[in-house]
Amino acid sequence: MADEKIVNVEVGGIDAPRLRSLIERIERLEEEKKELQSDIRDIFAEAKSAGFDVKALRTVLKLRKMNADDRNQQENWVAVFRKALEF
Repeated sequence: MADEKIVNVEVGGIDAPRLRSLIERIERLEEEKKELQSDIRDIFAEAKSAGFDVKALRTVLKLRKMNADDRNQQENWVAVFRKALEF
């Protein structure tokens, strides 16, 4: 029946085809996310083999995501805590 049209079928008030479409889109994106995470792990491994400190790289990435005010505030708190602990 190639001429059948997909009709909105509501089950318990839920648009089933729309729900299925959303779920399938999320599943595709989750798969892409897994692939990207694998690529990122590979880049960290490459950085480590090149002699870079991966923990420091992760910290720099975290700081770069922050806006300047939040970054400065965090750096100030770290400085205060370090001074208080004398190290």
